Amino acid sequence: MEKIGFVGVGRMGANMARRLKEQGHAIAAVYDVNQQASHALAQELGAEACADLSQVTKLSDVIITVVTDDKAMKSIYLGGLLSRSRGKLFINCATLSPAIHVWVEQKTQKTGSQSLEACMASSITQAREGKLYLMCGGSEEAFNRAKPILEHLAASTRYIGAAGKAAEVKALVNMVMNINTAGLAEGLGLGAALGLDLTMLREVFSQTGANSRVLQTDGEDMQNREHSCFFSAAHAAKDSGIALRLAREQGLNLPLAAAAKKQFDKMTAEGLGELDKSGIAELTFKGRGPTHATPA
Repeated sequence: MEKIGFVGVGRMGANMARRLKEQGHAIAAVYDVNQQASHALAQELGAEACADLSQVTKLSDVIITVVTDDKAMKSIYLGGLLSRSRGKLFINCATLSPAIHVWVEQKTQKTGSQSLEACMASSITQAREGKLYLMCGGSEEAFNRAKPILEHLAASTRYIGAAGKAAEVKALVNMVMNINTAGLAEGLGLGAALGLDLTMLREVFSQTGANSRVLQTDGEDMQNREHSCFFSAAHAAKDSGIALRLAREQGLNLPLAAAAKKQFDKMTAEGLGELDKSGIAELTFKGRGPTHATPA
């Protein structure tokens, strides 16, 4: 069984590592810019908390990365992660631009290693339970090598195609999700202003064309102002931005996606970026707003 290292052990990465450990995989190394988090997880899992990225690669056969954005991705791959990496497999799970995944594949090929994007369309609970939905891009050889690991992380794993293609699909998934989230917040906000019973309204939505996955995951939280973070507003803004950049490259105007991003950007600007995306309701319900909302 191949030894696994993790780079990025925040809410998602840490729970993925815990899941794989429970499934019998050897977690050899962890790294995070938050050294307190990496040391705590390393102690929990019996792994080494590495002070530098090259040590993660040295101790591991497969390295799973879960970082925040393209800048962080470039930083780790230029910062020692590819040191003596021949034969290693890098599985990159964060929602990033398609271009950065292509760039990583080119870098790994030059060192004799492999890379695979395994974009996640799920959240913290699913990471912990091994019920992620994974969209994968890269070579089929890398995908097949990663399968024994991915199958313990995901309820469903889908191979999309070449490097960057899974990231394109993931950008569209999150773009549509963010639009749905913003629309639901407006519908419930208007319902509240009209004096409607929101529990009744959500039930009607669920039986009609207003139904959506977001209604199931976020509707009650919007009503109850429960915005504990599973997918932050700041990440929603970032991901909508990825989709909008792809649209501009194709000469497309996406006004709904742009409007949703504007709302999530506003949340971030007003200090609500670490609320769950359901916190967008704080911008649409009367009597709510940044002075009334506190990040969980």
